[in-house]
Amino acid sequence: MCGICGAVWGDPSKALGEDRLQAMMDRIVHRGPDDSGVYRDGHAALGFRRLAIVDLPGGHQPLSNEDGTIWTVFNGEIYNFPALRRRLEAKGHVLRSTGDTEVLVHLYEDEGPRMFELLRGMFALAIWDAPRRTLVLGRDRMGQKPLLYREHDGRLAFASELKALTVLPEADVPRRIDPAALDQFLTFGYVPQPRTILEGVRKLPPAHYAVWHDGKLRVERYWSPDWNAERRRPFEEDAEELRATLDDAVREQMIADVPLGAFLSGGVDSTIIVGLMQRASTRPVKTFAIGFPDAAYDETAFAAAAAKALGTDHHTFIVEPKAWETLPALARQFDEPFADSSALPTWHVARETRREVTVALTGDAGDELFGGYDRYRALALTELYQRIPAGPRRLLGGTMRRLVPRTGKAKSRLRALERLAERIDEPASDRYLGWMATFDEDQAMGLYTNDLIDRFQPSAEATDPAAVLARAMGEAGGRDVVTRAMVSDLLTYLPGDLLYKVDMASMAHSLECRGPFLDHRVVELAAAMPLDRKLRLRPGRSKVVLKRAFADLIPESIRKRPKMGFGVPVGRWFRHELKAELTEILLDPATLGRGLFRPERIRELVDEHVSGRREHGHRLWALLMLELWMRNYLDAS
Repeated sequence: MCGICGAVWGDPSKALGEDRLQAMMDRIVHRGPDDSGVYRDGHAALGFRRLAIVDLPGGHQPLSNEDGTIWTVFNGEIYNFPALRRRLEAKGHVLRSTGDTEVLVHLYEDEGPRMFELLRGMFALAIWDAPRRTLVLGRDRMGQKPLLYREHDGRLAFASELKALTVLPEADVPRRIDPAALDQFLTFGYVPQPRTILEGVRKLPPAHYAVWHDGKLRVERYWSPDWNAERRRPFEEDAEELRATLDDAVREQMIADVPLGAFLSGGVDSTIIVGLMQRASTRPVKTFAIGFPDAAYDETAFAAAAAKALGTDHHTFIVEPKAWETLPALARQFDEPFADSSALPTWHVARETRREVTVALTGDAGDELFGGYDRYRALALTELYQRIPAGPRRLLGGTMRRLVPRTGKAKSRLRALERLAERIDEPASDRYLGWMATFDEDQAMGLYTNDLIDRFQPSAEATDPAAVLARAMGEAGGRDVVTRAMVSDLLTYLPGDLLYKVDMASMAHSLECRGPFLDHRVVELAAAMPLDRKLRLRPGRSKVVLKRAFADLIPESIRKRPKMGFGVPVGRWFRHELKAELTEILLDPATLGRGLFRPERIRELVDEHVSGRREHGHRLWALLMLELWMRNYLDAS
């Protein structure tokens, strides 16, 4: 795992200086503390920081083909590189190293950008074709590895992290908030691709490559499974293929020349991954779990039960409210405002895991692929409600909203009913967005100042959060509404939130994380399964095929437990242990005077929450992380 950066230009007066390239590399040293390298010519500069995982003596980058005309810097792992290597050698290519990086330059010689269709792995890479003065950027199918770029005034600069781009002069990378990105952040809790929080800086979307030539950039998608294709066959055929495919993915991803372990939450997904690892290993797998003193958020007992059943070498850590001290470091590391509070425990478990291993496998994407979230069941239930004739439906919906009282508890059955009742009469996409949103449209517009509203683009409809979700759901427009929601999560929430969180938190501690569920063969297999293979409305009937396929690896207590999630008790912390810190930052005159939000609305949110009248914990967390980000990225620049 590594960090990459660089730039290309046509006019020599736009060249990226050696000092700037070095400064970019220094900003991402945490991604690669083991080695560094640079390549320069009259039209390109490539920088590299290395975290050594495989081919420890031979993995130095940048790396070229035999005659030094094609160069690459590469962040990630190509799991099928042995087969690709044999293919290349059969065609006469001479490879000098034993790792996966050299495969890329030779594969590009044969295939050009079509090479990305042949790769199985997680990656963000740049290939400089010097004779053609062409730069090719590419990102893996599911978006495990980040890659950002800024095209301006005849030069394109790229990097693994935004902080590396912000070493460039402000004329090249303006430090201005993109209002549309801010609106999307307050809705989703992250900024979806292709935007970033800064105007003019873009994320290369997952499953895309970009080609820069003669000062022109084109971005193309290289992988797009048919999300509308549904395959019905005997249940056991789906289960058997899933067993074989996921087992193969786990075995491939266990290849490393450094110590390897896994995150173990005590949920179904991570338990399966660890079980398959343990089956393939000759010694107990090192597993790591993190929890909280608050029992409503703590899964460590389930993780310990799974570890005992599987025979792992298990390690447990507890996050206390004093972890607040970590928040400024989180804001600096994450580059953009990021409102998923589980970044905090992810940061801590990554730090502790890195003390023992260099690579950790995760269960990421199991929920999105196999229907694990409660919101999928809620969507299915409310779709049944929509079938009731209009008159009785309106009566029933109004009765629900009157009878379900408001609650100040973030995690309670009453709060879940409240959220369901609030949206029950809305169209499916609006209903789903409402459940996902940190601030819905009305709440956000009530928060914004008139000056900020005036800054929204005339074409705001295209960047509206509802449009982002509708486009993603439209990729599976021919499927049932729950499957459409799952596909939208795979295309937006998974890369924009979960995978970004894991990458940024783990790489802050030079830990590589790999996700076997993210193997595109597993994704395509799951996508083709009908909904009843994944979700049924009876309680406990989620991930049906997954639980059946790996029943021998999942203890009964874990197979039947309800979904908990990996959240943080921010609501309680903000009313008690961290009340002073919350008010000190959000009610600071400097915060209230930024001109983005109405001060009276910020005060109202804080007062309603700390008094217990309303639950605003995650909204306040979002505003807090935004303010800490601005202090790091705007005030300090």
